Amino acid sequence: MTGKPIRMLTHVQREKREGEGRPLSMALIRRLFAYTQPFRRIRNWLFVLVVVRAMLLPSLAWIIGAILGGPVARLDTQGILLGALGYAALAGLTQWLFGYRMGLALALGEAVLYDLRSRMFRHLQSQPMSFFHRNRVGRLISRFTSDAEAVRVGVQDVLFVSLVQGGQMAMAGAFMCWYDPVLFLVILGMAPVLWAINAYFRRRLSEAYRSVQESFSRVTGTLAESVSGIRITQGFVRQEVNAGMFQELLEDHSRYNLDAARASGVFLPLLEFNSQVFIAAVLLLGGWRVFAGQTDVENLYQFVLMSNLFFAPIQNLAVQYNNALTAMAGAERVFSLLDTKPDWSDPPDARPLDGMQGRVEFDGVTFGYDPARIVLSDIVFTAEPGRTTALVGETGSGKSTIINLIAKFYLPARGVVRIDGRDIHGVTSESLHRQMGIVLQQNFLFTGTVMDNIRVGRPSAGDAEVLEAARRLDCLDLLDALPDGFQTRVGEGGSGISLGQRQLICFARALLADPRILLLDEATSSVDTITEARIQRALSVLLRDRTSIVVAHRLSTVRNADQVLVLSEGRIVERGSHAELIALGGEYADLYRQFIQVAEGQSHPGVPGCRLA
Repeated sequence: MTGKPIRMLTHVQREKREGEGRPLSMALIRRLFAYTQPFRRIRNWLFVLVVVRAMLLPSLAWIIGAILGGPVARLDTQGILLGALGYAALAGLTQWLFGYRMGLALALGEAVLYDLRSRMFRHLQSQPMSFFHRNRVGRLISRFTSDAEAVRVGVQDVLFVSLVQGGQMAMAGAFMCWYDPVLFLVILGMAPVLWAINAYFRRRLSEAYRSVQESFSRVTGTLAESVSGIRITQGFVRQEVNAGMFQELLEDHSRYNLDAARASGVFLPLLEFNSQVFIAAVLLLGGWRVFAGQTDVENLYQFVLMSNLFFAPIQNLAVQYNNALTAMAGAERVFSLLDTKPDWSDPPDARPLDGMQGRVEFDGVTFGYDPARIVLSDIVFTAEPGRTTALVGETGSGKSTIINLIAKFYLPARGVVRIDGRDIHGVTSESLHRQMGIVLQQNFLFTGTVMDNIRVGRPSAGDAEVLEAARRLDCLDLLDALPDGFQTRVGEGGSGISLGQRQLICFARALLADPRILLLDEATSSVDTITEARIQRALSVLLRDRTSIVVAHRLSTVRNADQVLVLSEGRIVERGSHAELIALGGEYADLYRQFIQVAEGQSHPGVPGCRLA
C-alpha cells in the first residue's frame, strides 16, 4: 500500500479547493432560484400557500386561548361547542393545505432537479476528451447523485419551510406585541444571544457539511473505479489492498459525518434550551406584571401560547439552516461543473463539411495531452480518398493520438489538420463525425440489444439494414448464433459478449454508418485467426472508396495498405508501401522480421513484442 496516500491526498486537496467558498452566498441562491422560473406557476402557488399556512398556525393557538378565556371561563356550553367546531374546521383546512403544499414542493423540487441534471448531462456531453482525461468518473457521478439531491432539498424544503416557520414567528410576534408590547420587547432583547450562537456554529457547520459532500465524492469515485477494474483487481489479487483503500475513504467520510453530527448535536439542543429559558423568562416577567397590575391573566395566557409558537420554529429553522449549508455545498459543485468551459469548442463561424471526399492532411502537427510532454512532433502526411494508410510503431509512438486528432477529439498544439483542404478547427464537429466511422481496440457497447448497438452507427436504420450490414461483414451467422440472436441483451460495457463478438458488432456498426473516413485503432486485436480471415474479406468491402486510417498489428492489414507510416517517439521515421519499406531495410523491415520469426515459432530474446504496431 506504499504510495497510496499520495494519490489519495491529491484528490482530497483538489476537491477541498473546489469546495472553498462562503457558507451562504446570495449570488448562488439567486442562481439556484432562477431554475424555478420555468415552473413559476407552481412556485407562486407555493408562496401563496406559505403565507396562508403561516397565518393559520398562530390563528389556531389564538382560537384555543379565545375559547378558554371566553366560553370556558363563562361556562358557556354552546359557545364551547361552536368554538370546538370552528377550531376543528380550521385545523382540517390547515392540514389539507399542508399536504397540498408538500405535494407542490415535491413537484417543484423534482422539476428543478430534472432540468438541472439534463443541463449537466448536455454540458458533460459537450466537453472534449481532455476534460474526461482530467476528471474521475465517480467524481462526475457524485455531481448527478449526492450533490444534485442536496440541491433538490434546498429548492423544495429549505426556502418554503423556512418561510412558513419565519411567517409563523412573525404572526406570533405580532400577537405577542398586541397582548403585551413591553414583555415582547424584553424577549426581543434576548435575540443577540441567538445571533451569537448562530454566528459561532455557522462557519463550523458550513465546513463540516462541505467536507461531507467532498468525502462522499471520493467514495463514489473509488467505488466506480473499483467496479470498472474488477478483473484487474481479482487477477492481481488486490482485493485486500483495494478494500483497505476504500475503508480509509469510508473512515474519512464517517469522521466528517460525525463532525457534522456533533456540531448539530450541540447547536440544535442549545437552541432548544434557549427557547425554554426564554419561555421561563416570559412566565417570570409576565407573572410579575400580573401582580403589578400591568396586565391580566388572560393576556398572559395568550402571550404564553404565542410564545410557544414564536420559539418553536427556531429549532426547525436551525435544521433548515443545516440543509441549506448542504444544499449550498452541492450547488457549488454542480455549478462548478456547469461553469467548466470546454478547453476548446467549435468557433462561431464554423461551417459544416458537406459532401466530404475524405482527403486527410497533417501539416506540421505537434501535440501533447500535457503541454509539458509532447506526444507528436512535426507530423506531415496526406491520406488520399479511397486509400488506406496504416500506422505502425512501438507502443507509445503516437499512433492512437493521430486517430484522436483526425476525429477532432483533440486539437493540435501547433500545425493544422485538414479535411478536404479545410482546417478541421473551422469545421463543425457534428458534420465531421456524421461522416466518420470509428472502431477502437477497447470496443464499447451500450446496455441494450445487439441490434441496438449496431444501430448506433445510424439510428434511423431499420432491422433489415442492420441485418444486411452483418451479412456484408460475413458475420450474420456468428451474431445470429447468440442466445437470442440480434435481440440478445448486452450488459454494461459489453458484459456477456465475448471480445471477438464485441468487435464484430462494432465493425457492423461502422459499416452501417457508411462513413467517408474510417478510423480503425487496433480493431482486430481481439479477433481470433479464423474470425479475422472472414473480417479481412469484409474489410476489403468496408475500406473500398473510403479514406481509411488503420492502426494495426496484423500483417495482412499492413500488407494491403496503400501507405504505411512508421512512427517512433512521436515522429514519422519511415513511409511508403509494405514492399518499399521491406526493400528499404530500415525499422519497418526489422519489425517485420521479428513478426515473421515469432509467427514461425522461433524464440527471439530481447524482442519487445511480436506485433507490427
